[in-house]
Amino acid sequence: MSARHLIRILCVAIATTAAVVSEPINSPVGRADPCPDVEVVFARGTGQDGGVGEVGQAFVDSLESQINGRSMGVYPVNYPATADFESSAQTGADDVVAHVNEMIGRCPGTRLVLGGFSQGAGVMDMATKALPPQAIDHVAAIAIFGNPTSELAVNFTGIVFSPIGPPYAAKAIDMCAEGDPACSSPGGNLRAHGSYVQSGLTAQAATLVAGRL
Repeated sequence: MSARHLIRILCVAIATTAAVVSEPINSPVGRADPCPDVEVVFARGTGQDGGVGEVGQAFVDSLESQINGRSMGVYPVNYPATADFESSAQTGADDVVAHVNEMIGRCPGTRLVLGGFSQGAGVMDMATKALPPQAIDHVAAIAIFGNPTSELAVNFTGIVFSPIGPPYAAKAIDMCAEGDPACSSPGGNLRAHGSYVQSGLTAQAATLVAGRL
């Protein structure tokens, strides 16, 4: 099967996944506490409705159940999440950087958890390269799912999303479902890109993050 044909299949698969996970869910918004103990900053995947998306919601719910009653806020990254990947992802990264800077100044005691699914994971790849040096002391962990770093994903999106590097690499929990063509090479399991909740990988990531808070 040619790479061009695989890219077309991946396009259909991601669009289908987006349609499925864009079903109405109880997307969280920022909680009432202006300076919670913990805040999750999460970027949804391509084509999903506003909010944090299905993967983000599952991650948030699992994490909240494991932080021993500490208060938790949620900030859905404000970006278009469209197939205009370069512009969309850059908008998301800019929003992450602006929000993290705001939280550092307004709520210096809040532990920040960054996260994203699919294009949203790429948003975090970009954002961590633009955060100010002082942010490293406020970001407790980064949880990303289906990070579009494979050769196939690069061909599809037209962007090279580099994996999260120093100084945040040690804080990153990078979940890639077996066979997910967005983050593994070769990745022939097109359904894997939509499997993060059902496979338990969101809960596994939440447990790892909780251990760092």
